[in-house]
Order: sequence, then structure tokens, then C-alpha cells
Amino acid sequence: MPDYPSLTALDTLLATLPDIGEARRRQLGMVRRELAAALARDALPVAARRNVRRLLATTTLDTYLRLAESGTLRHRLVGGRRPPTSAPTNQARYDCLNLARKAAGLPRLPLGGGAPVLRPTPESGRLTALRRQLDRDLAGHLSPGRIRLTAVLALLLDTRSRSGELAVQRITHLTDGHTGIHTRRQPQHGTSAEPESEWLPLSNLSRAALDRWLPLRAELVSHAHGTSRLWVSLRMNHAGTLDDEGRATLRPVGMPLEENGLVTSYRAGRYRYDELRRLLPPKMEQLRRAAEERWVATQTSWM
Repeated sequence: MPDYPSLTALDTLLATLPDIGEARRRQLGMVRRELAAALARDALPVAARRNVRRLLATTTLDTYLRLAESGTLRHRLVGGRRPPTSAPTNQARYDCLNLARKAAGLPRLPLGGGAPVLRPTPESGRLTALRRQLDRDLAGHLSPGRIRLTAVLALLLDTRSRSGELAVQRITHLTDGHTGIHTRRQPQHGTSAEPESEWLPLSNLSRAALDRWLPLRAELVSHAHGTSRLWVSLRMNHAGTLDDEGRATLRPVGMPLEENGLVTSYRAGRYRYDELRRLLPPKMEQLRRAAEERWVATQTSWM
């Protein structure tokens, strides 16, 4: 696609945004790609190619948002087509535009952007059943993938951590005997709020799951260059970049598992294991919110 001056200026603006998490950076990248696609289609005013403030003007973005929400600007097909984007994606897009507009000295968009519609969370009984299932699983033979997934799920239930918070956990965050873990809460929605840190106790389930995962993790990490990250890859993959000859740069097993990898492993595990499919919601975030709701209810019952 053409490298328009307004997009170059937008890149400079986005690079200066402070305290932006990895997930929000990916969302900003999505918005940037969609704006580039809209400009290449001549769907936006010609002036939006030359000036970033015209690119971020409300009249320009009104057209862009209609196209983006319809799915027209998707760069990948879904089932052979480009369906409309979801409410959470629409909200993320709106939030990203307001971050860019603020950096450009423009006011917030007067274009709706209400709270996204959240998917329902599993009821408390399903969380209890999930813990029982994971405990039964740990008593038998498990594949490496299932060992890791079981440990991730156990710690998610105990700590109520978001996927991005899980991804940055390190073995050095665990207490002696794995009775607790240091968790750093990440600010959400692109805010500049200071991250909060807390020590959280781990259940017998999490400790048993870590007893299975940590020896496997140590073996995997021995094939790589070493990392203190708690969650690592199980198989060789590539870094997503190509060399001068068009070949992918391979990464060994035992490399740090990023947020996308954690989410993908959750989704794959849910579909791969029948007994987990009936207990796990489609999204990892739904499970996290269910664990948070249960924790809040427990705290309230003591008041």
C-alpha cells in the first residue's frame, strides 16, 4: 500500500503514546492497517492522505468506522468472507482512535462508542466442576500441552489474571514451595494508571499443576537460550519475519510464550479435550471474569 504522509505522521504519534500495553499496541496496529486500506481504496478524502489531523477528523473517521465495522477492511477472510466485526472489536477501535486523537490534540470522538457487550460468564458451579476435572487430570498421564494448559487454568482461577498478566509471569514470581505468586496487574483500555502489584496465595490445585509443569518447562528451556518466563513454547515455531531469501526465522522450543500464544493454546485445548469443552467458555477472558466474580462474592460473604 502507498506510504501516505498522514500515515507516517500517525506512526510518529502512536510511537509516542506512553504506558500502552502489548494488547493495545496490537489494536492500534489493526486500526493503522484499516486506515491504510481505506485510503488505498480511495474511500476517504484525498486530504486525509496528506495531513494526519484530516485523517483523524470526525468526518473522515465516520466513513472509516462504517467500513471497518462492516468488515470491508478486514485483511483476512473468515470462512471465505469478511463478516462485520464484533462489538468488543468495535469498542477497541473506537478507544484506539481516541488515543490517537488525544495525541494529535483533538477532542474525543462524538461517535457513540459505548461499553462493549460482554459475553456471559460461567456459573460458579462450572468453576467448581472445572477444578475437580483439573485435579483428576493431574492424577493421570498428560501430554505436554495438557500439562501446560492445566497449570495455566489453575493459576488463572487462583489469581484471576488477564492473559497479558499471565504472559509476563516468571518463575521468580513464585514463592518458596509455590504457595503464592507475585502478580502485576496491568492497566486496561490504554489508561496511564500505575500498575498494581500483589501477592496472591495459590491453591493445592495450582501447586500440583506447577509440580507437573516446572520440570517439563526446565527441559524445554534447556533447548533455548534460557528465560525466567513461567510459560514457554512446546514446539519449534517462527518469529514471524523472513530473511532476505524469504525463509522464516525459526525459534527453538522453550521460548517465552507471548499473550497470543496463551490465548491460542486455551482455544485449541478447549476444542481438543472433550471433558474441558463443556466446562470452559469460548474466551479465556470469560473464565477470568467468572473467577473474579466468584472471588468478589467470597469477599462479600465475609462482610
